Amino acid sequence: MEAVLSLVSLTVTKVLQFSGLTDSWNALRTKKMEEKALEVYDVIKSIRDPEKPNTLEELEVVTEKCVEVQELGEDEYLIIIRFSPTVPHCSLATLIGLCLQVKLQRCLPFKHKLEIYISEGTHSTEEDINKQINDKERVAAAMENPNLREIVEQCVTEPDD
Repeated sequence: MEAVLSLVSLTVTKVLQFSGLTDSWNALRTKKMEEKALEVYDVIKSIRDPEKPNTLEELEVVTEKCVEVQELGEDEYLIIIRFSPTVPHCSLATLIGLCLQVKLQRCLPFKHKLEIYISEGTHSTEEDINKQINDKERVAAAMENPNLREIVEQCVTEPDD
């Protein structure tokens, strides 16, 4: 039975390739992922830096290119963010990652899995920080701290909220 399904799948794939439908489907899928990435970027670009009066977009901590979206299943996506702290020893990089986590969890209208990383080579302790900001238990514990929660709220709240 498995061999028959594999043969049918291969046949359908070949028919679609010859008809040009896979190219159209791949183009539509790529466009959809690019639109989702822009939707994600629109959410994070207005997050304010914890110590400067600027947004992460203004400081180029996040850019459109730092957001990648992959389809996991029907209406479910993997969002990968690679942000760049302003300096290699930024003491608030973990807090910026926390702000990204919180804002996206609150604001995205679709089902998603989230991975946030510091762009390779942009921070002196990027491996440790990447582990911290992708550990759900650590994120939850951080948000239980009232002082930290207040700082995150200040960073993620829109100016007109």
